[in-house]
Amino acid sequence: MSGGASGRRWGGWVIAFLVTFALSTTWALASPIFSVPDENAHALKAIAQLQGQVVGYTLPDVKHIVVDLGPEDAYHGNIMCFVTHPDVTANCGNELGDPKGQLWFNTWVGAYNPVYYYLVGWPSLILDGNASVYGMRIASAFLGAVLLAFAFQAATSGARSRWMPLGVAFAAAPMSLYLIGSVNPNGAEIASAVALWASLLRLLESFDESSERPAIPRPWLWAIVTASAIVLVNARATGPLWLVVVLAACLLAAGWERTKRLFTTPASYWWIGGVALGGLFSIGWTLSRGSLSSQAEASDAPLVNGTFLQGFTYMIRMTPDIVQQAIGFFGWFDTPLPLWVYWFFVAAVALVVVLATAATRRRSVMVMLLLLAAAILVPAFVQAYSVHQTGFIWQGRYGLFLYLGVVIAATWLLSRDAPRISFLAPRLTWVVASLLGVYGIIAFGLVMVRYVIGRAPFGEMLSAPQWQPPLGWPALVFAYVAVSVAGVVALGLTARHINQQELHADRRMSAAPERSRSDA
Repeated sequence: MSGGASGRRWGGWVIAFLVTFALSTTWALASPIFSVPDENAHALKAIAQLQGQVVGYTLPDVKHIVVDLGPEDAYHGNIMCFVTHPDVTANCGNELGDPKGQLWFNTWVGAYNPVYYYLVGWPSLILDGNASVYGMRIASAFLGAVLLAFAFQAATSGARSRWMPLGVAFAAAPMSLYLIGSVNPNGAEIASAVALWASLLRLLESFDESSERPAIPRPWLWAIVTASAIVLVNARATGPLWLVVVLAACLLAAGWERTKRLFTTPASYWWIGGVALGGLFSIGWTLSRGSLSSQAEASDAPLVNGTFLQGFTYMIRMTPDIVQQAIGFFGWFDTPLPLWVYWFFVAAVALVVVLATAATRRRSVMVMLLLLAAAILVPAFVQAYSVHQTGFIWQGRYGLFLYLGVVIAATWLLSRDAPRISFLAPRLTWVVASLLGVYGIIAFGLVMVRYVIGRAPFGEMLSAPQWQPPLGWPALVFAYVAVSVAGVVALGLTARHINQQELHADRRMSAAPERSRSDA
């Protein structure tokens, strides 16, 4: 790889990192403490774990694992007084470390895999109270931005990359960044899965002897695949299953010949061994610590003790609601967006998916249909399998890594298998990126309104704000808008640059046979 090409690839990495880190950090500051689902359980586990309580302990009359807290992190139940009450602003609650708070917390994630909590929990060693949670959120945003930047680097590294940067850009939609900028392993799961989708498809592509080599070396692609896979399998207990799902989908998209070359290349097994070790640790921890869900009571969730068929049909009926949750349903299901706002995101996805099923060859169309079916059916099968024990607990964010993978795979197929419409790539990148940018800005603004003034008249945002996030809501909104616009422009310019490069490459390839005939 030439020095100029290397500089461009790392320049793209830096831009992708800065944009995603800035946006997810803005979400981290704009969301009140513990306003993200299950964040209180995850944050307090991280605090306790960094103090040496990796699992915690049980008490006879307490349902979940208990961890001890210092006075500076004492937990008062009123800290979440606004949760599930959309008309209540975020200024009603106590802060973490309130003198009246309890010095222990019964966390339902106490036995979870410790890897994520070590990666993001270290700010709690130097910060206390609310500040420690904001610090852990920013650490989580940093981890997610690093992974998404590597996803972008892999996406732009192939000989055919016109559409791929747009696919990865969907990971910068507000729901993804909202979770990445929180203390919740769901964010790391999403970011690592996106990096795995993009880098594994590129890696498999590099085993195609008829195509040009990727712009970054194969060992580096393997490094991204291995690191992202290890984070994915250790993010949550279902991580090993999600790794198998992503691997199967990418192998299906790439085809038998590329798959065979990957597994018949001896050097591959060093990297596969690293992924296997990460997976074995995850499975071993889950089985030895009992971090799978325990038997729920009938009052905990619908369909406790239900049958597989009941769980499956219920999931299928709930698909529209689950998709809405994945697109953008904030808070503890207390902050939906108006229906008209979702159409910005739906239009962006539809443009990509429809093109991938209409403009590619028959095999690619079949791959797309299978991936779309998997995005609906895999979550349904997983929830149906466990519904007798857990009841119906599935949320749209659990399947977000699958939905993003479908879009990334669609843009990979378009880049390789739709030469007739390649000229549309830079134009549609501007259109789709703008739709995503507008959707993100509106979503951020509306969520900000919900926590600052609740359902009060909008004018009170300026005249009588009841809650203010760190730096103040005007500064955060301005920052989000500015970075979103910068991200759209950067993505559009990247798509135009890649298109120009590939046009020059195509002209050189078409000119080569003519020179050969002339020489003969």
